[in-house]
Amino acid sequence: MDFHHVPGHRARWQASPVSPRRFAGQCSARPLTAAIFSALVSTVPPVLADEEATLAPVTVTATGEASDGYRASRTRVGKVEQDPHDIPQAITTVTRSLLDEQDANTLREALRNVSGLTFNAAEGGRSGDNMMLRGFYTFGDIYLDGIRDTAQYNREVFNLEQVDVLRGAAAMLFGRGQAGGVINQVSKMPTLYGGSKIEAGIGTDGYLETKVDFNRRVGENTALRINLMAREEGSARVNPVTGTEPETHRMGVAPSITFGLGTEHQLTLSYYYLNTQDRADYGIPFINRRPDAIAGNQRKYWGIADSFDDSETGIATANYVFRIAPDTQWRTVLRSANYKRSYWAVAPSAVLPPAAVTTAGQAKTREFDTDNFVLQSDLNTAFTVFGMKNEVVTGVEYLKEKSERWGLRNQGTAARAFYSPGQVLGQPSTYDGDTISGYVQDTLEFVTDWRLTAGIRRDVMKADYVSATGTPQAVRSFSGDFGENSYRTGLSWQPDPAQHYYLGWSDSFSPTADLYQLSGNQFPAERAQVTEIGAKWLLFEGNLAFRTALYHAVKEWERNTDLEADSANSVLTRKRESDGIELELAGRITDAWEVFGGVSFIDAEILQTIATASPTYVGKLPRNTPKRTANLWTTYKLGGGWKVGGGFDYKSERLGYVPSSANPYNPNAIPSFTRWDAMVAYEQPRYTVRLNVQNLFDKLYYDALYDNGGFTVPGQARRFILSGEYRF
Repeated sequence: MDFHHVPGHRARWQASPVSPRRFAGQCSARPLTAAIFSALVSTVPPVLADEEATLAPVTVTATGEASDGYRASRTRVGKVEQDPHDIPQAITTVTRSLLDEQDANTLREALRNVSGLTFNAAEGGRSGDNMMLRGFYTFGDIYLDGIRDTAQYNREVFNLEQVDVLRGAAAMLFGRGQAGGVINQVSKMPTLYGGSKIEAGIGTDGYLETKVDFNRRVGENTALRINLMAREEGSARVNPVTGTEPETHRMGVAPSITFGLGTEHQLTLSYYYLNTQDRADYGIPFINRRPDAIAGNQRKYWGIADSFDDSETGIATANYVFRIAPDTQWRTVLRSANYKRSYWAVAPSAVLPPAAVTTAGQAKTREFDTDNFVLQSDLNTAFTVFGMKNEVVTGVEYLKEKSERWGLRNQGTAARAFYSPGQVLGQPSTYDGDTISGYVQDTLEFVTDWRLTAGIRRDVMKADYVSATGTPQAVRSFSGDFGENSYRTGLSWQPDPAQHYYLGWSDSFSPTADLYQLSGNQFPAERAQVTEIGAKWLLFEGNLAFRTALYHAVKEWERNTDLEADSANSVLTRKRESDGIELELAGRITDAWEVFGGVSFIDAEILQTIATASPTYVGKLPRNTPKRTANLWTTYKLGGGWKVGGGFDYKSERLGYVPSSANPYNPNAIPSFTRWDAMVAYEQPRYTVRLNVQNLFDKLYYDALYDNGGFTVPGQARRFILSGEYRF
């Protein structure tokens, strides 16, 4: 590993400036990575002024990059590129314009714009991006450009064009997963006519960030794009004994090159590298079932200077598209990804105050090394049979997952613990899984304006999981061989391009040992079914999208998220359900006024527990599932280049508890909150200057909840960020 942790000090970047050639050398152990970078570096020709003048004409609309504002007009979350308005399922898209205006840097910040979504806090060692959607876990449903991205790390958005959230069960499209939905990150891609920009921002609590988005045409049908990011952050939360505070130190680089833009054959080679060196914040404990308010503990940080959370992510991708005909396209993607993560954090204590000395028993340690290899190929085409139009998408996928996980060795004493990355304890727990999948879906227009969608997918998964725990280490193992079908169907009526009414049904599954957790072979796979009825309208000549959805979701054999859960405590609920309604608005009301907002109401209930759990949980609200959430962001152009904006994020009360026979229903609870943000900007064709105020009224609120009820993490304190952007 290439972590650079210095005991007692949060190291800044200790490497020289990053270049594609340097990364190619660093990644020589990864054959696909090295091959892609070698191709990228060796094939970029110099661009001369006289060559630019003699290029053949190319249609701008075929390859130019359009700005959607707040209303997305295209997505591939349904396996083919289409307008989200045409998909018979609820979709929320967070666009680049929205991310820029909010100065959102992380995936978590981006997802604050998604109603019905809440954040978890490191359950079972799952530190990193860990969300609940419609009251269901989504840690296994995060994707990057349609490919599974399930490793545990903190994701950045500097290389993202948008984030698509497909709500409801989606196993037919994506494979194993949960009932809440799929979060798909969409990467920036090279364009022939896109511009470049450089951004810099400075803010309170040690905030400093620089971003570069460089896009250049380097041939008649070839373009290169490089995105760079470096950011440092401090915090308003401080350990009162040592003065230590949470810190964030991150840098990333994402080069890509596309050959054949606007032609029949298009090849994109890309690489994504992210390095994080953070001091994580595990929040505060609960006292008497509420967040600790004694002596102002909400503002105190429990961590110490030796705490660290380091990660290194490398993702290499080759994407080939063959446009066989105007309505037929074959797409094949090859990806190799490696994720390294090592952290030590001190969880807050209900009886011990923050202090400079920590015991080994307080330490939360993990080290991961995960490799994923994916081959994905799909074909979409359209044809007419007996006067009825068919739109067919079919594909196959092979997924190879290998992961090793260790605890870290205490290099100090029981009274003064100390840990370092790479100093692992004993043998690792290992996961080795192979999944082969195939699917087909047809959308049939059987009567004018009426379409029927039906799809089926088969996933065959073989996995070996060995868990080494304890001192001396006890070894538990599990070998699984699963074959599961998934289905999706929907009925749509689109009387005109501005209206879409639909009724849909979909299901999902998640087998034992999925995501490297052991839960015993006596339980079947988790299964969920979701029925949804909804409507979508395009208003103001298509500039404003308004949608609503009413859904009913049922889930069986819900698993514990704990990586070490034994078979006796691995199942949370035997059966539970969620009923909900959502409303969402996105787009432009006038030329000067844009808005993005959503409201979600969830009525969730545990219907049945397993034999080892207390019956007192039946009829109760599931964990970390607020009954109400709402969000809004809106901006208005005042004239003369000035723009003002602001919005809020609201969540009602959330609960945390462990459903078991030893713990009758008596949950911890975090109160509801409303956080307000504001923005003022001065925009000119070449540059923008923007001031963002996050948490305008300095509201003390609790953002993330450890759903077992152990602790909760306070949200961002008031922060000012002044940023500038120059476009060229």
